[in-house]
Amino acid sequence: MPVASKPIKFGTDGWRGVIGLEFTFERLALVAPVAAQVLLYTYGKNVGNRTIIVGHDRRFMAEDFAEFVASTVRDVGFDVVLTETFAPTPAFSWAAKHQNALGALVITASHNPGKYLGLKVKSCFGGSVPPEVTKEIESLLTQEISFDAPQGKLESFDPWQSYTQGLEGKVDIAKIRDAIASGKLTLFADAMHGAAAGGLSMLLGDKVKEINSDRDPLFEGGAPEPLPKYISKFIEVIKNHRQANPEGLSVGLVFDGDCDRIAAVDGNGNFLSSQILIPILIDHLTQRRGFTGEIVKTVSGSDLIPLVAKIHNLSLYETPVGYKYIADRMLDAQVLLGGEESGGIGYGSHIPERDALLSALYVLEAIVESGMDLGEYYSYLQNQVNFNSAYDRIDLPLSGMEARARLLQQLQNELPKEIAGKQVVDCQTIDGYKFRLDDNSWLMIRFSGTEPVLRLYCEASNLEEVHKTLAWAKDWAQG
Repeated sequence: MPVASKPIKFGTDGWRGVIGLEFTFERLALVAPVAAQVLLYTYGKNVGNRTIIVGHDRRFMAEDFAEFVASTVRDVGFDVVLTETFAPTPAFSWAAKHQNALGALVITASHNPGKYLGLKVKSCFGGSVPPEVTKEIESLLTQEISFDAPQGKLESFDPWQSYTQGLEGKVDIAKIRDAIASGKLTLFADAMHGAAAGGLSMLLGDKVKEINSDRDPLFEGGAPEPLPKYISKFIEVIKNHRQANPEGLSVGLVFDGDCDRIAAVDGNGNFLSSQILIPILIDHLTQRRGFTGEIVKTVSGSDLIPLVAKIHNLSLYETPVGYKYIADRMLDAQVLLGGEESGGIGYGSHIPERDALLSALYVLEAIVESGMDLGEYYSYLQNQVNFNSAYDRIDLPLSGMEARARLLQQLQNELPKEIAGKQVVDCQTIDGYKFRLDDNSWLMIRFSGTEPVLRLYCEASNLEEVHKTLAWAKDWAQG
């Protein structure tokens, strides 16, 4: 089957494809009107209008694709509010809710390499639409749909103004600004050439030391994903700063391509994923802000998360991988925080959407109010719950979908009883296969739904054990 004729499928958050091959103007002309129509079917009674927000990130031709979507959707009878510039995806989710729109169509490929672009569909509530909505879009792509409404209106808007004002009201912004302005806290930011560029400076002033804020659709040949392998230069910048300035607090914050994922680097240059940031945020928001509510984590989240939730008497809810499942729960329960291991974190006091800029502000507030370096804060929490661990993940390309099917059948027929010399004591199948081992470490094997990729996750007492277990899983997959 030629690549371009592959059916359009939505993954954990949107439809993505290679620009010019899978992701084309022709295919967008098919998808965008159908997505708008499904938003109308789903949320029309809630909002009482036919308004769609259209936004984009900074990828190759992103603004051209967004203008095309706006025109296409307008022509079939929807009123369109089109962004004047790039912005974080959560800014468009915020706009959908605060402008009482049906939802938002956002041109972005998030953290994927530069050859990709995609479409995210956001709801009137300000979060990703649930799986049943994307399935409805997919099913209608092969059917004749009648669009009988007259041409709609087209307006433009600045996506940053209302969004940043909303964020400022959620933290003690003056205290953070003062700490940075006085030199008590040195803040580094890596926008990874993406949509976060300029955001922290808008919020906190011109003393933010931001790198990679220029537009580079090729992302220096890598991907705009907040992982150690893509930010080695940034880590060196922070290490060099600590050597020259041993006193005072410093932190680095890293954002993915559309600014809905975050990671951090502590003052000593240690990489901190959301597996570490989520427990810190839970502690800060309960201890200093008095927040309460349920903690929602994906099945791949760290065991430290439930332990920290427990010491604050917070209930825990676990979902499959994908922020849309967390967003669904946020609409049904009082949630304090929902987070995933890949960097997406959202808050019940905000919109049901992962928001890296809000997470950044809460992380900064935690540092300023605790007076602790992030690495110190993490050690403090580990001591509080008597838990030490390390975590890593491998995304393993397979030879094809046939190899994927073979491995999946193997797991369905017979689960391993021993992994890397350790007995399997439990297997959870909420999403993929999560094996709990007899030393309380775990390995999770999960298949991508849209490509021949195997995702391997592991948490154990130390990094040596993590890598040993991941090596076993890699050998098993390739054996």
